[in-house]
Amino acid sequence: MFDTISQLEIFPTDLQMRRVDPARNMRRFYRMSIQPDLFGGASLVREWGRIGYRGQMMIEPHADEGQAVTALMKLARMKQRRGYA
Repeated sequence: MFDTISQLEIFPTDLQMRRVDPARNMRRFYRMSIQPDLFGGASLVREWGRIGYRGQMMIEPHADEGQAVTALMKLARMKQRRGYA
């Protein structure tokens, strides 16, 4: 009946956040995604900058996807405390 097995994702692997404050002329974005690497691990890809511009990128290698998800969730909590939604 089904050709592929699909599993419901409990933990996010892609996250996009924004922080907009017109009074301070602040329009920022923060993106995070988990990507598999060639060595069987996972990498947390982080991008940030001003909305409408290219921004910066950083790749953090992790031993497995679980550690990468943990790092993503930790960063997401920190960014929410700083006003990102």
